[in-house]
Amino acid sequence: MNKHVSPSMNRRAFVIGTAAVGAGLAIGLDIPFGGPAVVRAADGSPEINAWVVVRPDDTVVIRIARSEMGQGSLTGLAQLVAEELECDWTKVTTEYPTPGQSVARKRVWGDFSTGGSRGIRSSQDYVRKGGATARVMLIEAAANEWKVPASECTVANGVITHAPSGKTTTYGKVAEAAAKLTPPTEVKLKDPKDWKVIGKGVKRLDTADKTTGAMVYGIDLKLPGMLNAAIKDCAVFGGKLKSYDDAKIADMKGVKKVVKVGDSAVAVVADTWWHARSALDALPIVWDEGDNAKVSSESIAKWLAEGLDDSQPAYVGNKNGDAKAAIAGAAKKIEAVYSYPYQNHATMEPMNATALYTADKCEVWCGTQNGEAAFAAVLEASGLPAEKCDVHKVMLGGGFGRRGQTDYVRQAVMIAKQMPGTPIKLLWSREEDMAHGRYHPITQCKMTGAFDANNNLIALHYRLSGQSILFSLRPEALQNGMDPAAFQGVAQSGEAAFGYSVPNLLIEHAMRNPHVPPGFWRGVNVNHNAIYMECFMDELAQAAGEDPLEFRRKLMGNHPKHLAVLNAVAEKIGWTTPAPQGVYRGIAQVMGYGSYVAGAAEISVTDGNKIKLHRIVASTDPGYIVNPAQVERQIAGSFVYGLSALFYGGCTVKDGKIEQTNFDTYNSMRINEMPKVESVMVPSGGFWGGVGEPTIGVAAPAVLNAYFAATGKRIRSFPLRDQNITFA
Repeated sequence: MNKHVSPSMNRRAFVIGTAAVGAGLAIGLDIPFGGPAVVRAADGSPEINAWVVVRPDDTVVIRIARSEMGQGSLTGLAQLVAEELECDWTKVTTEYPTPGQSVARKRVWGDFSTGGSRGIRSSQDYVRKGGATARVMLIEAAANEWKVPASECTVANGVITHAPSGKTTTYGKVAEAAAKLTPPTEVKLKDPKDWKVIGKGVKRLDTADKTTGAMVYGIDLKLPGMLNAAIKDCAVFGGKLKSYDDAKIADMKGVKKVVKVGDSAVAVVADTWWHARSALDALPIVWDEGDNAKVSSESIAKWLAEGLDDSQPAYVGNKNGDAKAAIAGAAKKIEAVYSYPYQNHATMEPMNATALYTADKCEVWCGTQNGEAAFAAVLEASGLPAEKCDVHKVMLGGGFGRRGQTDYVRQAVMIAKQMPGTPIKLLWSREEDMAHGRYHPITQCKMTGAFDANNNLIALHYRLSGQSILFSLRPEALQNGMDPAAFQGVAQSGEAAFGYSVPNLLIEHAMRNPHVPPGFWRGVNVNHNAIYMECFMDELAQAAGEDPLEFRRKLMGNHPKHLAVLNAVAEKIGWTTPAPQGVYRGIAQVMGYGSYVAGAAEISVTDGNKIKLHRIVASTDPGYIVNPAQVERQIAGSFVYGLSALFYGGCTVKDGKIEQTNFDTYNSMRINEMPKVESVMVPSGGFWGGVGEPTIGVAAPAVLNAYFAATGKRIRSFPLRDQNITFA
């Protein structure tokens, strides 16, 4: 019966207050004023703690604060809790708490954010403790009933046994008593060698409902009396709405109201979304596009290129020795300039949110990667206090970082506020979604490597010019003006550290922020940094006359975990054995999100510009692996994303606007273009790394290095479509 609990759409079920917190979408809680401190779920079942509800039939409901958007976190997090709980996995279900409930309970569920491949790695400790705590309380309840020491009781698959007497009971039978107990202050977590559920490729909990169509996404949601809204924002970022003539569409079918949304957008509310969209297309609108309408891809590229000049200011993110002096006195130097474009998240489900506003309450139903950020947006847009607001999370039809932003949530509330008491579903068109993304940052990079007379690499200067995501989205996270995230994959230390030792090293970032807003795009800065560094490593190997693998190995003696994944992928691809006739190989490695990854590709090329991908291999060391089957899927999915970006992605700017408006101009890989994907997992333990994003970084450089091996040509700007390079 494994599944994720389907939401209830009856808005009358939502009752929120300071002492009673309710939800019909995810869970309902009843926190009484007096008597035993038993918190109950909507069906009356007792909550053992914030993470675990046990029903009388022994069903275990595990609360998941993070968001599920296809990456498998929902199942993985449930595995972590179930492992320590020692429950019957076949009786596990999951459900989402709401951020409003969490705030009312002093943030009992902790962080709701799901991004940066942190869903499991940053919450694994406290969710496992949640399961362990519930287990201790359930055993104690059974022991109290039997009047025996709890130390004499054991549990397996949700059945508690007192060995001396032979008595047994189940979690469902003692849950009520357990819920009244005081939780232990300390619990001991299992040794990884004793794991039974963690590390197993169990089936995902959300697959069945997705397969049958029972899963409810934001785009599917319906509420009684709901109306639909379509929106159009100024296509030039920073532009304003000047005027519109709503009289021209007042008599169009289904139209209920035309409303201004903020300073830059207008929305039409109608009985159906198509009626709203049709009327919006017919609405005469005048925009004030401002000076940003003069910006183009060419002007942005010129500005970024100026940032590559050493005379321009830059932040230093990684340094040792004196790279500039070593380069000046070197026997030989190699230089290359690469560039990487804007990328759109292009989630299959466009941005949407449903809002219901009254003077006493504001609720939003949406897919979000950060329930608390969405909650904050609702508070801000509604003007109501926290106890009168909530966000009810539904399944995400793709996120990739985009749904970590809350612009669409804020818009939905602003529209609903102009029609109090009526649920309003705001759904962006595909064109709106493409035009108003938060794009992978645009960058350029100039790299210089220097050799001594014996072809030893003695210096490396890596100068990045381009956007800072933190400058735009989280300026408080800047460090004396520097964006540390810009150095992902080439950082001096931390979760995305550089994997090579070079005697003289300088890695710096000339921050330049065009008007097109950047965002966290799956893999983020690791993506372009891995392309730049790993392709240039191949260029350096060629200049030194060495094999690309052996050249890297010489620089990785002080980076054993980087080297281990590189060796693993080299062995899997068969690097030291001849490739099939006409097939060429490329290799790459990087560290990102706390994990060490490497990739290798086998390709063939016809007519110089048609690439057939035969194989692509990834090795990964994330420390621990919760669900190996899901890790394999994440690797394959990340390669789809990374290769689509390499071949087809890239957004261009004309007259201040994004030119790509739909999938006809922003394509994605097809099944026949996808190579065979192979995975090698080498978890070394002792740390928790991410899985969903790191391997994206090695997909493109592995293929690009293989392309050079096949053709002798270096490609340094992307996407490949712009170089007239396609899939065979």
